[in-house]
Amino acid sequence: MDDDSREFEQFARPHAAAALRLARTLVRNEADAQDVLQDSFLRAFRHFRGFSGESPRAWLLSIVRNVSFTLWRKRERDDPGDLETTLDAESDPGPSAEARLLEACDAAQIHAALDRLPGLHREVLVLREMEECSYREIAEILGVPIGTVMSRLSRARAQLVRELVGDPRSKN
Repeated sequence: MDDDSREFEQFARPHAAAALRLARTLVRNEADAQDVLQDSFLRAFRHFRGFSGESPRAWLLSIVRNVSFTLWRKRERDDPGDLETTLDAESDPGPSAEARLLEACDAAQIHAALDRLPGLHREVLVLREMEECSYREIAEILGVPIGTVMSRLSRARAQLVRELVGDPRSKN
């Protein structure tokens, strides 16, 4: 392994899991997420020496986002049908079967509610709540002002609550 490869690995490895989670969220298919991750890291490696930003994580996640959208647009042109598939649930050898069942029900409800959100809302929620990105990092990843991040996040949270507990305006 040459020095550039070693240096890039040290730069990028801490953010690989976050990049894969974002890819899974955006393309919603494990095989495509793996492809997006590989393509993103190849692009990042090619442009690694030119990186001059504050946050390597935000830079890598913005590449993942762009590659995901490129894949989505290409697939939409090739096949205008439904691109969404459900990810297989990963097993957790930790808690008891009952606890895992309760946890899975809650997780399944949350994932189902997230899936019903528009892409922009789902994306900003995942970046903030799951990836714990700062507002500044999200703004950098999305290429929007921080105020836009805050308003999208507020609307996304409100819509997620409505999806989880139902829309109180629709009840009499």
